[in-house]
Amino acid sequence: MKIYGNPFSTCTRKVLATFAEKGHTPDLVVIDLAKGEHKSPEHVARQPFGQVPALEEDGWRLYESRAIIRYLDTVLSGPALIPSDARGVARMEQWISVESANFTPGAMKIIYQTVFGRWRGQTPDMDKVSEGRAQLIRALDVMDRALAESEFIAGDQYTLADICFLPYLEYLEAGDEGDTLATRANVSRWWTAARARPAWQKAIGK
Repeated sequence: MKIYGNPFSTCTRKVLATFAEKGHTPDLVVIDLAKGEHKSPEHVARQPFGQVPALEEDGWRLYESRAIIRYLDTVLSGPALIPSDARGVARMEQWISVESANFTPGAMKIIYQTVFGRWRGQTPDMDKVSEGRAQLIRALDVMDRALAESEFIAGDQYTLADICFLPYLEYLEAGDEGDTLATRANVSRWWTAARARPAWQKAIGK
């Protein structure tokens, strides 16, 4: 099973973390984003939107990180990352949707400016950072209320929903948003525990 991706990519990190939680190591084929390899005809044949990651297994292909991690939990041995009951699955799916629609758009506005932009030597556009922060704060407040009632984001089991948020939190903290996270006690407690998991440390190359 090959994963075509980049270890600095947020979506690739979701996949790497899922492999690690399941106790497996993927065959990672690094796609150099700086060189535009994700837009090459060869890669677009795997991922028609020219993004990472993409999975290839025995000639079968799958793209979109959230689809890939669901597939991995189904086919790989190891601890289950999807609940076994219908309500647990529904709650997990709810939070994956929150991550995709309500959390990540704001988070990525900040990350593009304060992390990726700085890597390119660019000065952050603080108007865009402020715009992203306004979106992010609303999502964080909803998360904080939910985490007041459970250990993990979707309940008392660590699931794919938790994994989906981690890459963005890692980069938000690196981009000077640590105080935004720390002032929400339940989010801070959850993030402190989640970031210390060996699987996440492996996913980010620590």
